[in-house]
Amino acid sequence: MLPVIALIGRPNVGKSTLFNRLTRSRDAIVADYAGLTRDRQYGFGKLGPVPYIVIDTGGVAGGEEGIEELMVDQTIRALQEADVAIVMVDGRSGVTSADEHVVALARKHAKSAWLAVNKAEGLDQDMASGEFYALGLGDPVAISAAHGDRISSLMDEVLAPFVEDETADVESSESASEDEGKPLRIAVIGRPNVGKSTLINRLIGEDRLVVYDQPGTTRDSVAVPFERDGKKYLLIDTAGVRRKSRVHETVEKFSIVKALQAMERAQVVIAVLDASEGVTEQDVSLMGLAVERGRALVVVANKWDGLSQDQRRKVKDELDRRLPFLDFAERMTISALHGTAVGDLLPATERAYKAAIRDMSTPALTRELEDAVSAHAPPLVRGRRIRLRYAHQGGRNPPVIVIHGNQTERLPDAYRRYLINRFRKAFRLKGTPVRLSFKTSDNPYKGKRNKLTPRQERKRQRIIKKAKK
Repeated sequence: MLPVIALIGRPNVGKSTLFNRLTRSRDAIVADYAGLTRDRQYGFGKLGPVPYIVIDTGGVAGGEEGIEELMVDQTIRALQEADVAIVMVDGRSGVTSADEHVVALARKHAKSAWLAVNKAEGLDQDMASGEFYALGLGDPVAISAAHGDRISSLMDEVLAPFVEDETADVESSESASEDEGKPLRIAVIGRPNVGKSTLINRLIGEDRLVVYDQPGTTRDSVAVPFERDGKKYLLIDTAGVRRKSRVHETVEKFSIVKALQAMERAQVVIAVLDASEGVTEQDVSLMGLAVERGRALVVVANKWDGLSQDQRRKVKDELDRRLPFLDFAERMTISALHGTAVGDLLPATERAYKAAIRDMSTPALTRELEDAVSAHAPPLVRGRRIRLRYAHQGGRNPPVIVIHGNQTERLPDAYRRYLINRFRKAFRLKGTPVRLSFKTSDNPYKGKRNKLTPRQERKRQRIIKKAKK
């Protein structure tokens, strides 16, 4: 499982800025305004020796009433989900009572904690961090989330305990990928009460998972193996599944961390949404994270039977409008409760996975690139045409296509999408994200002047002298 890191601290100490730097995104809203982040934000960490999940939390100011009580509750939940907490403080403001309150929460609920002294750019490290030893969280690390100072060294230390485990996981996954007899791993993601457990019960043909008409009935992610038509599958209910013998009255909370960890284990993701409720912000967020991880994807609108024709048209329009980044994914409308169209779901996941691992030869990719350029040439940049010379495959699951040429860094996003659509159609890549990687060839004559003959050199010198006169 991916390690989970929670960023906690009082308002406006730079948690969202650090979140954006660790995830290399702009997902967290950043402004010089205290308390801007109210809810937990989740992302996949990309800066550090191993991949991980990072949680951005709202600021805790020390109060225990109203919105402050909710913020404290959000922070405690993040600490309980996380393997490591990074407590952030402001190096220019010194220790405050709110900092002490946050540290007390970390001591009580975090498995382990690090202290990061932010906004330390231009300050002596010892002077910036010296005052914060009084908080009692070990050696403070002076950083600058805005400028990236010492972030890499901080993450190397924070993630050091997980490096060996991650290496073992990679080795086991590599050996598993070589064994064709292994089951296809499918993660079922979605908000609480959209019908994930009902869908899995329908697929495996038995009431193996607990189903209540109440959100959050399930807890830990559990893999459910089964066979269909001689093929092996491993279904993962991302919100968690429990056998009936282990049911208790307590209703568990939906865990996004479990969903993200299950995505990482899976080869294909089935994204389930409730057609009667339409597409929500959490639906968009979860599916966006699946695409970010490069997972093959099938989008399923459940509870379709109970909708009128007008409602169905409205849901389809909303899917097109709110999920344009999922135009590659196969969409299905089902009723998990009644079994309508559920039998078509596993073949769809097979098609998506085959597309994700498809081999594409260099000659075939290059021919398609040449045809695409002939049909629609890249635009001129500063009077020069962008030239794309050849392409080859750079990875699978998701497919990565490496394109070589000149000025490729100036290629517009619209043209990149055009190329992706061409490759997807030509190589039948429906159901999987496609990533393009561009390589700009070095100009061997850059910085060199063409060598002139003696006669040409004398003529050049005469022109220069004449110009000077």
